[in-house]
Amino acid sequence: MMTVRTPERMGTQAGADVDSQPVVVGMLTYRRPDDLADAIPTVLKQTRLLDPPATLMIIDNDPEASAREAVRAFADDGVRYVHEPRPGIAAARNRALAEAPGNALLIFIDDDERPRDRWLELMLQAQRRYQPAAVVGPVVSEFESEPDEWVSAGRFFVRQRVATGTPITVAATNNLLLDLTQVHELGLEFDEKFSESGGSDTLFTRRLHASGRSMVWCDEAVVTDVVPSARLTRDWVLRRAFRSGNSWIRVSLELSGDGPARLMTRLRALGVGGVRVLGGAVRCLVGVLTGSIGRRARGLRTVARGAGMIGAALGYTYREYRRKT
Repeated sequence: MMTVRTPERMGTQAGADVDSQPVVVGMLTYRRPDDLADAIPTVLKQTRLLDPPATLMIIDNDPEASAREAVRAFADDGVRYVHEPRPGIAAARNRALAEAPGNALLIFIDDDERPRDRWLELMLQAQRRYQPAAVVGPVVSEFESEPDEWVSAGRFFVRQRVATGTPITVAATNNLLLDLTQVHELGLEFDEKFSESGGSDTLFTRRLHASGRSMVWCDEAVVTDVVPSARLTRDWVLRRAFRSGNSWIRVSLELSGDGPARLMTRLRALGVGGVRVLGGAVRCLVGVLTGSIGRRARGLRTVARGAGMIGAALGYTYREYRRKT
């Protein structure tokens, strides 16, 4: 039986028993050697606290395998390197599903994230307690430089949090545990049509929820997202809001199938997107009249998301992750 031992328990009695399934932490990377060099040791500190230790698996999505040397430095620590040359995050996610043991608990974390103390232990405890198909944890942003006042007031990097044990219907893979036994029973994979646009994780988890399997929140299992200065601009955050609305509707269209249901989804998206654009514009105008930076920023965020929804309803795909090389 696998056990988890917190640093306080090391050298004393074993901690709480968790499921005997193998545990794999999957970290996807693409041309971020500095982030990877920082991220690997922080994750290893926690994988080593399991008995037997969890596996840290690095999925390198660069066709040139640029992460190989960075990972090789940790070969003696049991870090596993996997090269997935097919471009796109969905392909890399699918490679992680394929490379992990079929009965594993696979925990995704990004290469620009750092887990807080007891992150891995808490994710596994939540899985043992609730026995869900997935456990979702919070991501809290920290910034490479001080954000612009407008960006801060718009709360672009503030994510919603709920109490531990709360059922979840959709999630990203930036802090996500998957019970692969349940995932494989459903035959689920990440849809590679969404590799350039984003949203394959949204589609995957919405399908998981629609299948009747449960996903639960674990509010204590926090990872920190290190946001680079290049993402702290008005242009970047508004483009991200547009992409979010665009990919949400594309996922909804994919789930609706063909025929009348798909048409109704398009029409609803046009309506909801239009309401968001109008409502956001009014909020922005109120902000201008009252001198409220927050209202202006959040109004434009709503406009951008609504515009993305309308674009998707009309057949436009915003490819945020399209590679130039």
